[in-house]
Amino acid sequence: MNDADLGTEALRERALATLVTARDRTTLLTGCVDDPDLTAQHSPLMSPLVWDLAHIGNQEEQWLLRAVAGQEALRPEIDSLYDAFEHPRAERPRLPLLPPAEARRYAAEVRARALDVLERAVFDASGLTRAGFAFGMIAQHEQQHDETMLITHQLRKGPQALTAPDPRPAPPFTGPAEVLVPGGPFMMGTSTEPWALDNERPAHRREVPPFWIDTTPVTNAAYQAFIADGGYDDPRWWQPEGWDHIRRHSVRAPLFWRREGGQWLRRRFGVTEVVPPDEPVMHVCWYEADAYARWAGRRLPTEAEWEKAARHDPAGDRSRRYPWGDADPGPDHANLGQRHLRPAPAGSYPAGASALGVRQLIGDVWEWTASDFLPYPGFRAYPYKEYSEVFFGPEYKVLRGGSFAVDPVACRGTFRNWDHPIRRQIFSGFRTARSQEAG
Repeated sequence: MNDADLGTEALRERALATLVTARDRTTLLTGCVDDPDLTAQHSPLMSPLVWDLAHIGNQEEQWLLRAVAGQEALRPEIDSLYDAFEHPRAERPRLPLLPPAEARRYAAEVRARALDVLERAVFDASGLTRAGFAFGMIAQHEQQHDETMLITHQLRKGPQALTAPDPRPAPPFTGPAEVLVPGGPFMMGTSTEPWALDNERPAHRREVPPFWIDTTPVTNAAYQAFIADGGYDDPRWWQPEGWDHIRRHSVRAPLFWRREGGQWLRRRFGVTEVVPPDEPVMHVCWYEADAYARWAGRRLPTEAEWEKAARHDPAGDRSRRYPWGDADPGPDHANLGQRHLRPAPAGSYPAGASALGVRQLIGDVWEWTASDFLPYPGFRAYPYKEYSEVFFGPEYKVLRGGSFAVDPVACRGTFRNWDHPIRRQIFSGFRTARSQEAG
């Protein structure tokens, strides 16, 4: 059910639940390590965990307390410290950041006031409170930083700090390797999902020729075949920029992998294990995904192809909210919300398959697409241009679908993620496609 269909009290309850869920996760991610780990920078690609914690509180203060409720600033002097555009990540450890205990107190005070604002909020027909948008935006923002903090935990050296049960074992997938997506128009994006962010809007008709797409994401076993065949040594498969990048940085396998004793091992949240052959490959950059696809005689799907495979329902000639339909994600649909700390085996979650039978389009791993991050026709920045507009252009590639680290509030069939094509620390994988005429 869309939020627009909810009554005021039900909407208030949903906003409360998403805010509480996000804060519980933030508390877990920042409470499982000691203060030196919170203040350390575990990689120049990432902020210290304590920066994320106070940034979450500062964004919540700016939007829910100041913009929605019109309250005076609690700590105006720290706004610039936690402005993501003013200070690159590599510089943040040198800033006079709030120490862990103070950052926790600040975030808690903001949250207590924000819940009072929510209790009194009137969900107007327009503006930040329409269908609870501002509260949903802040819940999504916190969950996005929770995923970022989980990435920091993966980069962090030292003993295991987080645990979670593994996904349920799945029988080997024996279905078709690829699915034909029929050509023709479909409705891409959304104009009706109240908590959708600006780059998902507006809905627009997109014409897509027929194509084939992998039924499941590319697995570790399949990627190991690419490595074994000399994939990292053959410039035929690589974009020139990608070939230069892997040569300069001695990239020979996905991030966190190493070869030892005739087998591939990987480090995962402080634990070393044999690379599971049936899981989707993860921690590969766009150039690696593109090279594999070329080696396999295929290509990466465009963003429009990915979304059509995920949302198009030929029987009803409409676009669904999620691959399985319009219902919110449940545990049988997808691997989301950090319930597990790894992808599920390829072919899992049959209840989450699309109308065309494509599996695991939501959850498990973010999926690289061939497309640059660009605005949709009729795009309008809202409520601030720094969320999407400043990133539009060929410097960023689009990822779709979400990973096991994404909360359902920040993941849907229209949700768009983006990153530089060299990034590998993110929970990124891919699936491949081919045009119908490719034979």
